[in-house]
This record gives sequence, C-alpha cells and structure tokens, in this order.
Amino acid sequence: MKALVKEKAAPGFALRDVPVPSIRDDEVLIRVIRAGVCGTDVHIYEWDKWASSRCKPPFVVGHEFAGEVASVGKLVTDVHEGDRVTAEGHIVDGRCMLCRTGNAHVCPHTRIIGVDRDGCFAEYIAMPASNVWHLDDATSYDVGGIHDPIGNAVHTALTADIPGAVVLITGCGPIGLFAIGVCRAAGAARVIASDVNDRRLDLARTMGAHSAVHPADLRAEVMSATGGLGADVVLEMSGVDPAVHQALALVRVGGHVQMLGIPAAPIEIDFASEVIFKGITIYGVVGRRMYDTWHQVTRLLRSGEFDPTPVITHRFPLEEAEAAIAAIKSGDAGKVIFEIA
Repeated sequence: MKALVKEKAAPGFALRDVPVPSIRDDEVLIRVIRAGVCGTDVHIYEWDKWASSRCKPPFVVGHEFAGEVASVGKLVTDVHEGDRVTAEGHIVDGRCMLCRTGNAHVCPHTRIIGVDRDGCFAEYIAMPASNVWHLDDATSYDVGGIHDPIGNAVHTALTADIPGAVVLITGCGPIGLFAIGVCRAAGAARVIASDVNDRRLDLARTMGAHSAVHPADLRAEVMSATGGLGADVVLEMSGVDPAVHQALALVRVGGHVQMLGIPAAPIEIDFASEVIFKGITIYGVVGRRMYDTWHQVTRLLRSGEFDPTPVITHRFPLEEAEAAIAAIKSGDAGKVIFEIA
C-alpha cells in the first residue's frame, strides 16, 4: 500500500510503498478513505523540538481518519467487514488506575497513532477493535475523518457550563472553529471569537460567532457584551502567550478558562492577580474523554444543530503532502484533509 512515512530524523515526509498492516485477533483492518491533517503533523513534518523528542522514525504519520472495515480479528464480535468507522487514536492500557476510574484520556501509557505507532496517512491502518467508533449512515467520510479534532472541541466546550453563557474563544484554528459551532448548539447566549487572521475570522462568523474580532479590539468587545463583567467561559485554543493572558484577563471573576492551546515555550503567569484573586477555574484539555465525548459528538451531529463542514477548506491526495502542509502553515486554511480512496 502507499503511505506517508516519516523516514528519518529530519524535516519532510516520504510517499512510499509499505506492507499492508497485519492485525491481531483483537484488531481490525480499516481501508482509509479520508484523513485529517493536523498541526501535530506539521510539527512532525518540520521535525521541531517536540517532534524530535517524542517520535522515533520510521513510522507512518497521521492520526485523524475515517474508512471502511476491510477485515476483523477472530476475537472481534462488534465490528464487521464493510462497517463505516472512525477510531479514537489514543491507545491506552485499560488497566491503570486512571483508565479504571473513567479517566483513560489521561492514561500515562497512551500511545498515539501517527506519533508513537503507525498512523493513518495510508491506504490501510490496523486498530484495536475497542477503539473503533461506528459512523451514522448520514455522516460523511469527510466529517468522519475529523471526529478527532471535533471531539477536542466538544471536550473543551462541554466540560464547562455553556448554556446561557457568554463564551470567548481565543484562537480560530480548526478546533476553535468547531468549538464555535458546538457552543452555539449547546445554547451559549453569545459567542465571541478572536484571531489575528482575517480568513479565520470570516470562518468564525460562518460557524456562528456573534462577533469575531482582532485581539486589539477584544477587550472592548467582551466588556460591551457583558456589562463590564467579563466572559463566563473562555476557551483558549491558541497557546499563544498574549492570548493566554487575554483569556485570564477577560474571564469574569469566578469564571472558567478551558485550556487546549499548547504553548511553544513556558509562559509566565502572575498567579496571584490572574488566577487566585479572581477565583477562576482552569481546566487543561487532553484529547477526548473516552468515550463520553464520542457519544456527545455523535449526538450533536445527529441533532442537525452542529455542522462542521464549513471548516473544511482544502483537500489533497497523499501525493500532495507538501502542499497540504503549506496550506496549513499559510494561515489561509481551515481544516485540511487527505482524500485517500
């Protein structure tokens, strides 16, 4: 099969012919039809400090996908050939204290497809049957292929009290854009979005943001919308130093800040004035809750109140991986996907 491979500890990917994965008795083989390209893949492509400290080439890249089950192991009873599926890309041990207390999303033994083991930028991928998630017939492979980042947005938003809230979203990358739609579907009274990129602000409005402004105009917008109180909930999706401080400054006293964006370097926080004396709650978001978030994603899509498709702006074949990476880096893209089959 053809696959995008991280061959060596250096920038770039290579399109190669590699063996179709074999499966164990408790695994399934999935023919990949769509795969989402993520900022994590850009880090691995560029071979930055994080990637070089975490990843061990060679391996097949990619962790967001949807496809059709091609074969199943002999112990698998609830997944069948021909099923339309996606999968949770975080593979956990299932036996540690965290997994056994409903917190598998922070299992310390997690192995991520496309990062710690072979991923989905390929014609086939092997997955544990326990990680497979069935798609509704009405859910396209395009949307199925981006359940992973949609799940991140749902996890970030719906672990806060969204109905009736004024919600500020800092950072309108794909997950931030999905979060706008999730908050609207969940009954937010007002959703304010912020980014430095005009293209992404336009997408934020398309996804339902009541207002979408540059960071320089954000304080005035939030205070006008809240009578000077501040946002009830802030979803910090950028990981950028100034945005993190804006999130802490513009959340109201006693409010909630949900932290998904990953800073490239340590950020200095004045905990006394920015956190403690404001009495705020900060929640660090890791992936998706297994499998609470997956049920929420499925039900949101079924409701018809949440449509993620406007976020998808670019499609490429695997052969144009460099163009896909360039589209993400340009800032002009929403969600980028590979069309594999």
